Amino acid sequence: MLAFKLLSPAEVIGGLAERMKRRRIQHGLTQRELAARSNVSYGSLRLFEETGKISLESLVKIAFALEAEAEFEGLFPCRPPQNINDVIDRPLKQRVRRK
Repeated sequence: MLAFKLLSPAEVIGGLAERMKRRRIQHGLTQRELAARSNVSYGSLRLFEETGKISLESLVKIAFALEAEAEFEGLFPCRPPQNINDVIDRPLKQRVRRK
């Protein structure tokens, strides 16, 4: 049986900010040091840790600085078809054509 966690967008954002903060601390970095290393302003980094608000570009820069960029690969994976109706219902542009 699958376990589902139903989170709100605010909970996802808050959890992401908290995990980034823990990773920063594990790396032994202050907010100012991480800001300098990631080329993200100190104010943006601080705001992210407090509220979860940050631009996607800044978030990716921080992830690279904390060696966590690989986690972005799994963010929007393509789902394989589960049944024939998934294939039939796909738009024609997405279907593979044989020559």
